Amino acid sequence: MRARISNPLATVRNIGILAHVDAGKTTVTERMLYLAGATHKRGEVHDGTTVTDFDQQERERGITIFAAAVSCDWDGHRVNLIDTPGHVDFSDEVERSLRVLDGAIAVFDGVAGVEPQSEAVWRRADRYGVPRVAFVNKLDRAGADLDAAVESIRRRLHPAPLVVQLPIGREDGFTGVVDLLAMRALVWDGTGGYASVPVPDDLLDEARRRRRRLEESVSELHAGALEEFCAEPSVSEATLLAALRDLTRTGEAVVVLCGSAYRDRGVEPLLDAVVRYLPSPLDVPAVRGQGGEVRPADPDAPAAALAFKVSATATGRLTYVRVYSGTLRKGDTMLDAGTGRTERIGRILRVQADRHTEVERAFAGDIVALVGPKAARTGTTLCAPGAPVLLEPPGATEPVVSVAVEPRRSIDADRLAAALARLAEEDPSLAVRSDAETGQTVLSGMGELHLEVAAEKLRRDHRLEVNVGRPQVAYRETVVRGVRGLLYRHVKQDGGAGQFAHVVIDVEPFEEGAFAFASTVTGGRVPREYVRAVEAGCRDALAAGPLGGHPVTGVRVTLTDGATHSKDSSDLAFRTAGRLALREALRACEMRLLEPVVEVTVTVPDDMAGGVLGDLTARRGRVSGSQGRAGAVVITAVVPLAEVFGYATRLRSRTQGRGTFTTRPAGYAPAR
Repeated sequence: MRARISNPLATVRNIGILAHVDAGKTTVTERMLYLAGATHKRGEVHDGTTVTDFDQQERERGITIFAAAVSCDWDGHRVNLIDTPGHVDFSDEVERSLRVLDGAIAVFDGVAGVEPQSEAVWRRADRYGVPRVAFVNKLDRAGADLDAAVESIRRRLHPAPLVVQLPIGREDGFTGVVDLLAMRALVWDGTGGYASVPVPDDLLDEARRRRRRLEESVSELHAGALEEFCAEPSVSEATLLAALRDLTRTGEAVVVLCGSAYRDRGVEPLLDAVVRYLPSPLDVPAVRGQGGEVRPADPDAPAAALAFKVSATATGRLTYVRVYSGTLRKGDTMLDAGTGRTERIGRILRVQADRHTEVERAFAGDIVALVGPKAARTGTTLCAPGAPVLLEPPGATEPVVSVAVEPRRSIDADRLAAALARLAEEDPSLAVRSDAETGQTVLSGMGELHLEVAAEKLRRDHRLEVNVGRPQVAYRETVVRGVRGLLYRHVKQDGGAGQFAHVVIDVEPFEEGAFAFASTVTGGRVPREYVRAVEAGCRDALAAGPLGGHPVTGVRVTLTDGATHSKDSSDLAFRTAGRLALREALRACEMRLLEPVVEVTVTVPDDMAGGVLGDLTARRGRVSGSQGRAGAVVITAVVPLAEVFGYATRLRSRTQGRGTFTTRPAGYAPAR
């Protein structure tokens, strides 16, 4: 603990690892931990020996499913690191992690460059303003090309990529990199060590050209570098470092490094880049509450922490938090700012994936797990009772796929309900509901794999035998042509206090996925509090549309007129009137059924592309492009999500196991 207190906030880095599935995120994480001395053996994904992929399902499937927090020390700095999933079905895990990070490493495949999910997580990081450095991995693979990968970053992600290294050798002959700032070669010897040597003669001219290009690119973006560029023959290493740090932290550019994590090449410079370029908690703006309150990254300020993950383990219920200000102490009583309840901190754990070390205190800038809070959920703000503040929670994505779940034994019905509630508590992107018509319990999530993992957790962790139905997509309904001046009068008199509400509404199409409500009533004909009740009633009506009882989206409702009764009008009456008026209006509108669609990227051998294209078309897919890549064709198409179920088996059969595909959500489209 004494060592932690002497470690100032300036030497803390809270970062995440972001990438498309199979780009090598977990291998990068494992090598960073090993080289920093946090582990004593290299973890391997294919052997199931990784630190961060500790769940049995992760090791069996060979992918990251759950975000895992680890930490290590490098060059006098404390690096708190979250390894995030790359599969699209678990993108909400990435979202929750990004909310509490100060920086990130974006990992790209040296052959594939920017892939669909790497683009998606990049956009999420943009939304939260998270500075990044890029690591082009797998340069030892056949077809790897740093320049092509960088060009895909420039073209698809639109930052200014600033390449600070030059590879030495290609594919199997990749042995090291030239550091363009220090103009030294870093060569790995194959035994885990590396040497800094002069730049090889055959690369010297190319290294000089690239160094000059780097100076020019930086000078175009940074005033300090431009001044030196104009006054001196070259820009110094110190000036470039300072400029790259500034540009990274403002998001104007991204520093690009390269290597092969699996071959232990390029990871030490990546750790150096984390320390050099990514911000500490002191370098990012102080967090603000939803009421405008400011909480500085100061251990002596009032405590404020945001919960970004909840999990049940053998240790107990763990609430993972990022401490933004103040100090949390074992035994403290904290305020849940959202509910007004108090929570007691029983224990504070420093987390190393599935291993924990108990500490007495956690300071501003720390990422730790708490044992004790019983009602805290993902997005909960825990703060000092005397200084309440409500921090913005992570965003949530609506589920798009559902399955019916039932116990094989009727006596397990209550256990299943409790287990499903626990799953939804741990993973807010899962939703559980009861179907009123069939009486079935319905579990909804982000995709087939997401639901498969949840069902397997029921079997393994909760020891429940369950039957799972076929996946069903979540349809939506929207307005194509609206109605104007629909009048609805709600009058109820049954001997007691009556109900009276008179409303007139216009309904029209609105932007996709949104709902808007406005009032143009004048003269006080409908008081403001009743206007709010009408809006609440309209939102109630959106739960079930007239076509098939699906949620309604993309609609604007305007309250244009109304009337009240001196005694019988109330919030309840106007909420009921709003709900029934919109239901009646939607039945009069021209409606359209929407279905979720995904962008599918399929990589297949050249000679099999025709059959795959035909299959995508048969699945109602709209092909948007194809591109040749080293003996293969990459086909991109937008396909209804319902048509993607079971596609993995079909593609393997059609391509003799040589084809692969990935998906990412592409919103909703009219059902055909």
